[in-house]
Amino acid sequence: MTAGKGPVRTGVTAIIPLDNFFQDCAIAGVFVLNGAGELAGLTQVQEWGLLETPILLTNTMSVGKVSDAAVKWITRHQPKTGEEYDVLIPVVGECDDSYLNDSVGRHIRSEHIYRAIETAAPGPVAEGSVGAGTGMITCDFKAGIGTASRRVPAPDAPGEGGSAYTVGVLVESNFGVMQNLRVDGVAVGELLFPAYRDLARRVRSYGSIIVVVATDAPLMAQQIARLCKRAALGIGRCGSYAAHGSGELVVGFSTANRVPRVTHGMTHRLDVLFDRATGPLYEAVIEATEEAILNALCAADDMRGRDGNFAPGLPLERLAEIMGRYRPDVPRG
Repeated sequence: MTAGKGPVRTGVTAIIPLDNFFQDCAIAGVFVLNGAGELAGLTQVQEWGLLETPILLTNTMSVGKVSDAAVKWITRHQPKTGEEYDVLIPVVGECDDSYLNDSVGRHIRSEHIYRAIETAAPGPVAEGSVGAGTGMITCDFKAGIGTASRRVPAPDAPGEGGSAYTVGVLVESNFGVMQNLRVDGVAVGELLFPAYRDLARRVRSYGSIIVVVATDAPLMAQQIARLCKRAALGIGRCGSYAAHGSGELVVGFSTANRVPRVTHGMTHRLDVLFDRATGPLYEAVIEATEEAILNALCAADDMRGRDGNFAPGLPLERLAEIMGRYRPDVPRG
């Protein structure tokens, strides 16, 4: 392979925390299970408990280019940045897609970031080999972007028909080896491995995962950080042991409160959920993280990339067969 000649198996994914993310900051938190990866801007989010830019995901070698393009986009739309407004640090996460992608060629361009930000919209999210997930692999199978969510009854309005909080998770999933893959507790990877024993696979990298957690529950920064910790349990349910060379980085935010960038006074009122009511949110984020990873796997197809390297899609018919045998009482859609 000659760097810069391709093939290109990469992209950018943008998550917009609030409609007017520049003027209104979201309360946010982070958790690092293992830090062999990068989430640029994490230090400030951790220090202030605020998120003031979109969250952008890409590949390892493109973090600088994506951050630079995000600054260009924001300052073009907010020309008083650095004068009337403080400068800012974009939040950019990465995973290593170099098994399939010509990552050293750094094919991401500014217009890709602009398009990702400008076309980000509410509603169903494309999964699998899309955006930042294009070249990602999980447990030796093709994976990428995955999402899932849960609804949790609000503690002040229990019962059917009452109000509820939503916990949503988006993953850029790129970790693990086949033998460790678990689906709903079933050792699926071990059962599939004999059929793939001779498959050439990446061996120098265990990979990584970026998890983005969003909720409309009114949480403070420390509570969101605690929610992010539980997302790591969802990663573990799928078979990850957070290897020495992997990065398991989680960033989360709440849309319930908006902290204005510019204020006339020095106090601001926030709604806050008591800690003793956060238990169901923890359970929800674990389940949603596990499901998001599995959705990334189920949505991705075979892909051939750099130097002819190949990542097979998860064999869904065989997976259904295995789950039917080991989880016969679980309803399946």
